[in-house]
Amino acid sequence: MSHTVAAAASQLAAPGPGAPRSGRRFPRIQPGLVLAWLVLGIVALWAIAPGLFTSHSATSGTARDKLLPPGGEYLLGTDELGRDLFSRIIHGSINSLTGALVAVAVGLVVGTLLGLLAGSVGGVTDAVVMRIVDVLLSIPGLLLSLSIIIILGFGTVNAAIAVGVGSVASFARLSRSEVLRVRRSDFVEAAFGSGGTFTAVLRRHILPNSAGPVLALVALQFGSAILAISTLGFLGYGPPPPTPEWGLLIAEGRNYVATSWWLTTYPGLVVVAVVVSANRISHSIRKVLP
Repeated sequence: MSHTVAAAASQLAAPGPGAPRSGRRFPRIQPGLVLAWLVLGIVALWAIAPGLFTSHSATSGTARDKLLPPGGEYLLGTDELGRDLFSRIIHGSINSLTGALVAVAVGLVVGTLLGLLAGSVGGVTDAVVMRIVDVLLSIPGLLLSLSIIIILGFGTVNAAIAVGVGSVASFARLSRSEVLRVRRSDFVEAAFGSGGTFTAVLRRHILPNSAGPVLALVALQFGSAILAISTLGFLGYGPPPPTPEWGLLIAEGRNYVATSWWLTTYPGLVVVAVVVSANRISHSIRKVLP
């Protein structure tokens, strides 16, 4: 009798299906991740609609307004030709972001295809592809990019292609390792045993289950591409003046560091903010995706 009463009491005390549970945990909002997405969102809006943020020209200025400090009409000051620095940073985002996207696309497509080919086919193909990857990894990234730019010529697109070629090896090695890991799984063996063709198993099982780390690398390489393209622009291998580009802005302001610190500080801070934000997003993707 006592057991029956206890069971009835426990049923009455238990919450119903629609009742809230005190122990339920909700996803915790991460301020750093939100800030990272906010930074990239603002920079993307700069590239898409720069006219919403500034009305000043990015390529022409007034001589009497040269080297004005931040404040007043010019939020971040002016350069040696009287051009608004804030406007040049905003309009320069289209060149930097476009270059980074092209570079990541080149590395993603070419590197993933090479890694997929090496990991799925194996044998001599795997050995040849990975020896090519080893050669690419043995060359410093900046030196490889400079060599390709000398062949292709200067400009934003050529600089982006050069940076993208430098990232092919990273994508190839990661995609190959993921393909090898997934291919040894039981469900892949079962798919082959049930009569699945190589192409069908590759498309339905191997590719979807090996894409997570590659997507995380995309976000990481986006930040690295921004930094590399800015470096090439700083060295003079990017778009020619007066085209605004973040690396070129830093290079133009280095002669005035002692008297006009804002010319290098603010473009540098923008580059750092974008790179750090991309790295933070890459870390969160790596934690969420399998």
